[in-house]
Amino acid sequence: MFTGIIEELGQIERIETTADAARLTIRGPLVVDGAGHGDSIAVAGVCLTVVERTPDTFTADVMAQTLSMSTLSDARVGSTVNLERAALVGGRLGGHIVQGHIDGTSTVLAVTPGEAWRVLRFSLSAQLAPLVVGKGSIAIDGVSLTVSNISPATDVNQWFEVSLIPETLTATTLGERAVGDRVNIETDILARHVERMLALATHNSQPEAATRSAS
Repeated sequence: MFTGIIEELGQIERIETTADAARLTIRGPLVVDGAGHGDSIAVAGVCLTVVERTPDTFTADVMAQTLSMSTLSDARVGSTVNLERAALVGGRLGGHIVQGHIDGTSTVLAVTPGEAWRVLRFSLSAQLAPLVVGKGSIAIDGVSLTVSNISPATDVNQWFEVSLIPETLTATTLGERAVGDRVNIETDILARHVERMLALATHNSQPEAATRSAS
């Protein structure tokens, strides 16, 4: 479990690929401090498991499913990534509950600079649109953010916006994002639970309605 508060900007040092997986070695002296084999570290918002480590780097395996639905498939040696260690029990929850289980990717549609902040607009698929609400929480490349604006429900092409303060722009990779860039997104876990419960409730009520109609 993570909070979406990025601890360090890491750099990918090595990538080994196979037919259905990849092994990444990432430099991050802060996040490997105290980390052991089997510990979790969020890389660009994706929860990965440490399989090897040195004083400055850690290595993790990425399975095919994760590669297919995240930006880690685009990873290159030298790429900068957001890093966060798993949250400590009893610590402060500075962001929101982030699992590191991303829902998919989104594309930067617009970047609007402000006097002391920057507004980024992102695409939103029809599948994920119901899970994102104004003033709600969302994790973008592992960064805990608040949705500052969202498209009307009637729009064909859905989108959402976040407003980034200078600290977020300098302490995370979001300050480098430009129109056309892809990012990993993870919606609020509470929204996902509600969506599932509503879907099951609707499904379970259909046989009952059909039985009443037949009688």
